[in-house]
Amino acid sequence: MNPLNKYAIIVAGGSGTRMGKSIPKQFLTLNGLPVLMHTIRVFSYIKNLCNIIVVLPQSEHDRWQQLCNQHSFSIAHRLVSGGETRYHSVKNGLAAITDNGLVAIHDGVRPLVTINLINRCFEQAGHQGNAVPATKPVESIRLGPALASKAGNRNECWLVQTPQVFEVNQIKPLYRNNWQPQFTDDASVAESFGIKINLVEGERQNIKITTPFDLTLAEALLKEL
Repeated sequence: MNPLNKYAIIVAGGSGTRMGKSIPKQFLTLNGLPVLMHTIRVFSYIKNLCNIIVVLPQSEHDRWQQLCNQHSFSIAHRLVSGGETRYHSVKNGLAAITDNGLVAIHDGVRPLVTINLINRCFEQAGHQGNAVPATKPVESIRLGPALASKAGNRNECWLVQTPQVFEVNQIKPLYRNNWQPQFTDDASVAESFGIKINLVEGERQNIKITTPFDLTLAEALLKEL
């Protein structure tokens, strides 16, 4: 049997609001390079990957091109314009894929994802139709509002990560539906339409850079890796 085509959609439509910066977080410097370049670089090491699709707001395309020139960044990728929400950005990225296969949908501000995790997600999705990485919380958890919370069972909780890998023909049609507030990631979109989600063990260093502390932690982790 011929192996399925593999694609990556890297969604980078965030702002710098929670980071307290005027520059979108995907462009902040991490150990000498913009965060997004680190993320793209990891995916460039995946064997037999057909295409890396980077989804950025149209207003940021010129800035990205300037950064690529400044850092002599030459890893091949296709630039696609983002949408109003993450849902619409992923939809635009999926529209750039015309063949069936497997697509890894990843947050552009998760630069510490490993080749091993990406490959494991592709492998499981090839067998089961999708694969979503997640980790168990190590802290105790409480559920509900601050003034009326109750202890929860952390063994029944998962912290969801990306890349979330799906068969293209499984996930692409679902993104033709109207956006709903509960669509916070690709797994929530698929599950809303009856698709069973298959979890794989994620990696604790696969953090999403959202706050200044996250950037400091990523710098330390990247040096260790």
